[in-house]
Amino acid sequence: MEDVLTELPPPSRFFQEDLDNFATPSPPLSSPSLLFSNPKPDQPLCPSLLIIALSSPSLYIFHHISSKTLIGSLVLPEIPFSGNSTEPSLDDKSCNIYALNDMDNLTLVVLVQCSISAERSNAVAKLLIGDQIIPKRVLIMDSVQSQNFRGKLAPDETYVFKLETSAERKGLDGDVCGGSSLLKGLDYFPSGSVLDGLAAALLARCQMRKIRGTLCVSWPRYGVYVVAMVKSLLQRNVLPGFDLSTIGDAKDKSSRFTSIKNYPFDSDMYT
Repeated sequence: MEDVLTELPPPSRFFQEDLDNFATPSPPLSSPSLLFSNPKPDQPLCPSLLIIALSSPSLYIFHHISSKTLIGSLVLPEIPFSGNSTEPSLDDKSCNIYALNDMDNLTLVVLVQCSISAERSNAVAKLLIGDQIIPKRVLIMDSVQSQNFRGKLAPDETYVFKLETSAERKGLDGDVCGGSSLLKGLDYFPSGSVLDGLAAALLARCQMRKIRGTLCVSWPRYGVYVVAMVKSLLQRNVLPGFDLSTIGDAKDKSSRFTSIKNYPFDSDMYT
């Protein structure tokens, strides 16, 4: 006779999603929003170039550009403000919007210093490229995720690739930005490799709205060499009118964006 106390119970006749129906659903998150320092800014903002920095090298570079003005922030209810410093810091979990001090054209820079979940990526992309901000051109700067790359990435070598929308690749001659590619001469992201998250949502948003958009991805995620490469790329192709020479190659030892010798070449670190 079977011992009903010690025998393993039979498998449940319910699927996990059926059992979840009996649980109290979590309250939905509030929608993200844009908060500008000027209560009534000129709406919509129509920058000639919108730069969205997601990667650590790009965040480090734009954080240290002095000729910029804080004009607003992207507010995400799931990201608490507690722990942030009173002055903008690389250690803050924030998403600030800056205007670069360029007399000829309006250039906006968004520093995304917090993790955006895949479920929120489309909502954030619609805010940054939507009714309140209508850019003529977009540059997204992210890092390569090794697990999504088709091929082997050496941790002691630097790489930079790009992806473009149809409008950017065609180089519309009638566009005010000119007909040339923003990152001319840069290799395209290898076929078969994958990009996801906020960067992919932003590029897809540009494609849907027929905006000249470019996604630039770099490898490795940290280190002085990749910072120097990204800085050179920005100075040569994107912001030739700005002096970036005063920005050090991530030598501030108090920051996690610092010298590459502080990060041993461990493959687990770059995933």
